[in-house]
Amino acid sequence: MKTIADLGDLRGQRVLVRSDLNVPLDGTTITDDGRIRASAPTILMLSEMGARVIVCAHLGRPKGKPDPAYSLAPVAKRLGQVLQKPVVFADDTVGPAARAAVDAMPEGGVVLLENLRFNPGETAKTDEERAEFAGQLASLADVFVSDGFGVVHREQASVYDVAKLLPHATGGLVEAEVNVLRRLTADPDRPYAVVLGGAKVSDKLGVIGNLLGTADRLLIGGGMVFTFLKAKGLEVGKSLLEQDQVDTVRGYLEEANAKGVEIVLPVDIVVADAFSADAHHEVVPVDRIPPDQMGLDIGPDSAKLFAEQLADCRTVFWNGPMGAFEMAPFAAGTKAIAQALADVTATGALTVVGGGDSAAAVRQLGFADTDFGHISTGGGASLEYLEGKRLPGLQVLEDGYA
Repeated sequence: MKTIADLGDLRGQRVLVRSDLNVPLDGTTITDDGRIRASAPTILMLSEMGARVIVCAHLGRPKGKPDPAYSLAPVAKRLGQVLQKPVVFADDTVGPAARAAVDAMPEGGVVLLENLRFNPGETAKTDEERAEFAGQLASLADVFVSDGFGVVHREQASVYDVAKLLPHATGGLVEAEVNVLRRLTADPDRPYAVVLGGAKVSDKLGVIGNLLGTADRLLIGGGMVFTFLKAKGLEVGKSLLEQDQVDTVRGYLEEANAKGVEIVLPVDIVVADAFSADAHHEVVPVDRIPPDQMGLDIGPDSAKLFAEQLADCRTVFWNGPMGAFEMAPFAAGTKAIAQALADVTATGALTVVGGGDSAAAVRQLGFADTDFGHISTGGGASLEYLEGKRLPGLQVLEDGYA
């Protein structure tokens, strides 16, 4: 894949940058600006090269029509603060406001277009609809830079179809993400551990199957662990359970045993009688979960066990919290994993936090980005890469353009 350096002199060129600025909002307040900060270096570099930078991105799922709740206006303001330079916000994507803003841009200027998903063509299922919208986007620019790693697993107009229409390259963020993920899949330093959590085991079955041939140990927590416990014949009370995946998980446990891959499960669980921060909660062994209780975090003995399992690792990938970390009584397990990763990072190990809820959790729990080797901006994209899937937004960058 070409990089920005391969595009030559960009002074005066209109460069369309697909960034991932899909940040969490509380009303109009950004609660985690990690993706904005991660996207800024590529935008700033292009600006300093004298390019006329047109940034496009999505926010949430507005269902193909304008919705003020999903406007990128707050993002434009924060992006300008991070870049320390003005960012002009166009209140449409390919309409008159966007075209006027682009036409008025000086060299080094930055424009952010309104939410791509206000246009049905962005996520359309048919090639024809996507291509029409991609053509409108491409008409704004001379060159395309793909820098939204969190969306490269999507075959969407601004990710996939635009790259067919313009000279293109990867941005610095996508380049960095791919380089890190290659280190996880091509001869990683060992021991290599993968920590998986989050709600659903079904979301991670593919990556679990693929990692059984790569990782030395898998540590399982979060809501998905209860399907593993059920597969081992344990009762899980009212905990989250995917009954239809129990047989599949049992097969993975048997395969791991045959391949000598350790699957490490919790030994104790924090249970509660309701999904609430105020609910009565206690710690119980995994084989004594009461029938009227639900598991909402790994217990303290499990947190200690997991930390011990990570202490000698040279490579660690983590995706998914260990519990309902948004509520203080159920955040200790996730915080313990974050601390364990920070500890092995300090010894020189490669640690990768796989985006999504994991990235939000470490920041919410008070950790700095520098406590880890890499915090990915794309949870789903990271998992699909590790699963060995084709990522359309990367594949298209390897091809020529029409």
